[in-house]
Amino acid sequence: VQLQASGGGLVQAGGSLRLSCAASGRRFSTYAMGWFRQAPGKEREFVATINKNGDGWYYIDSVKGRFTISRDNAKNTAYLQMNSLKPEDTAVYYCAAAALGSSGIGWSRSATAYDYWGQGTQVTVSS
Repeated sequence: VQLQASGGGLVQAGGSLRLSCAASGRRFSTYAMGWFRQAPGKEREFVATINKNGDGWYYIDSVKGRFTISRDNAKNTAYLQMNSLKPEDTAVYYCAAAALGSSGIGWSRSATAYDYWGQGTQVTVSS
């Protein structure tokens, strides 16, 4: 699976962006999808994840109520809708795909669970 993230940009605090992650290949619907971010000088951190069916998800506390992860398996695309953006959301955002199978909860917060990664898209939130 090859992943292409897009939709980043410069936005003022309080604004919104929608990130997209387009996947190549025929098995997109079998992968859990995740979004991670890395700010300058910091380690990559988990942001949100969604299971392969799109009916289970998890967020880090700092984005709950502001970000929404979703997917369209017919379009081989995952999304991250980001509202009420804050300067601390500034980072390079990466999408990733994990082949987790049918057991367990179907999503993961751990970067090591993900098999494929996109190239990243820059999100800059000005104060």
